[in-house]
Amino acid sequence: MTEILLTTLNARYCHTAFGLRYLHANLGPLQDRAAILEFSINDSSFEILSQLLAYRPRIIGLGVYIWNVQPLTRLVAEIKQVCPEITIVLGGPEVSYEAAGQPIVELADYVISGEGDLAFSELCKNLLSNQPPPEKMIFPPVPLLEKLQLPYHLYTDEDIAHRVLYVEASRGCPFTCEFCLSALEIPVRAFPQEVFLGAMKSLLQRGARQFKFVDRTFNLNLRYSQAVLQFFLEHYTPDLFLHFEMIPDRLPESLRILIKKFPAGSLQFEIGVQTFNDDVGRLISRRQDNTRLAENFRFLRTETGVHLHADLIVGLPGEDLKSFAAGFDRLVQLDPQEIQIGMLKRLRGTPIIRHDAEFEMIYSPHPPYEILSTKQVTFEEIHQMRRFARFWDLVSNSGNFIRSRKLLWSAGESPFDVFQQLAVWLFEQEKRAHGIPLPKLAELVFRFLTDHLGRSEELAAELIWNDYTSGGREDKPMFLRRFDLPPAREMRDRNLLLPTRQARHTQA
Repeated sequence: MTEILLTTLNARYCHTAFGLRYLHANLGPLQDRAAILEFSINDSSFEILSQLLAYRPRIIGLGVYIWNVQPLTRLVAEIKQVCPEITIVLGGPEVSYEAAGQPIVELADYVISGEGDLAFSELCKNLLSNQPPPEKMIFPPVPLLEKLQLPYHLYTDEDIAHRVLYVEASRGCPFTCEFCLSALEIPVRAFPQEVFLGAMKSLLQRGARQFKFVDRTFNLNLRYSQAVLQFFLEHYTPDLFLHFEMIPDRLPESLRILIKKFPAGSLQFEIGVQTFNDDVGRLISRRQDNTRLAENFRFLRTETGVHLHADLIVGLPGEDLKSFAAGFDRLVQLDPQEIQIGMLKRLRGTPIIRHDAEFEMIYSPHPPYEILSTKQVTFEEIHQMRRFARFWDLVSNSGNFIRSRKLLWSAGESPFDVFQQLAVWLFEQEKRAHGIPLPKLAELVFRFLTDHLGRSEELAAELIWNDYTSGGREDKPMFLRRFDLPPAREMRDRNLLLPTRQARHTQA
């Protein structure tokens, strides 16, 4: 009999609900009375409701995040309308802080703040024995990681074959960046190394080959990170892919030696640069050695096959567009394969709110609580940067213009300035930033390069055709047919000699 349902709405089907698996693994004797049901934010709320109620559960536990709080609020309201006797338990970052007054919290019966791996089990035991706690809000102590049961056996064969597998060697973050919830997770704690690596070995034996580490600071504990890298080197197969979040200015020789041993395309590092402005960094309690960061980027790009995904944030307190542009140009020169441009978000519980008055920080009141304007950046400028970020994804991060994009600033222009011009022009031409077919986008980039920047038509055509065929495409867009270009198959043969053009997984 299933009395406990664990559920959430993932952003996409390919994602997995890591937290739900931890809750299930730590239910102890209640595991046989529980089940996990995962949905996506695009699924029909009525279909979700029907599937949940078909189990006739007594308790439903919901993982609430910034991307699903609105549809989950509707779902909880509908559950309470149809079956008010079901106990609703909430958890997750969106309800762990500043919970008072949230509609979904008002509708629910209990809310577990913070890490609920063990607290959820205790709550369910009390509820099923008719001993409900008197308080709605539950604030459990931070669990000792050696006391937790690892959840990796709960990944199904379908998960392993078709979905992203999240894993973690540690929890917490030693830094206090004010825009990040990890600033509230001190100290850093590591799972027992032998137990964790044993679980990874089991996943590998079951066929898992793609692992996304969610550790906030994978390269903080050098002994542990070396052990993990060495383990995967020893178990390397050509289809292995590992994603890590890395501290940008910490890459000692002992790690460099191991990283260099991995073949191209097997490692992806997500590196939060966020800002190059030292004054802004101090303002938001972010410590970062930008000189060492640049040295590490140069090493990774010239001596390894690591795919680099770097983040910059628009709208930080004290930073104007001129400062952001300078940081963007600096990062482009370091040449990571991807630069993710994100709008600042006012996540619940983060201390970034202390700057609201001084820097006139105005955020949307609705998830994902993005910045609307600041003292330094107007709403219109923020809006322009959203379009800039979208077109940067289409042209640069997509990997579809990996060679031709560099022609945009090949005459020494500021990459930010010239791409901002491109973004404005693209929107003027198409009146949209989504749904532009690749052949059409390629033609638009060609026209901008040649008509607006004065680049050689022959060179622009050659580079765009090179990029276009590298994805296995056979068709030649109409605008390229007047040029004497090699056949697609010949171009692909040439491209086989070049490095992998993009990583296999990029997560939002």
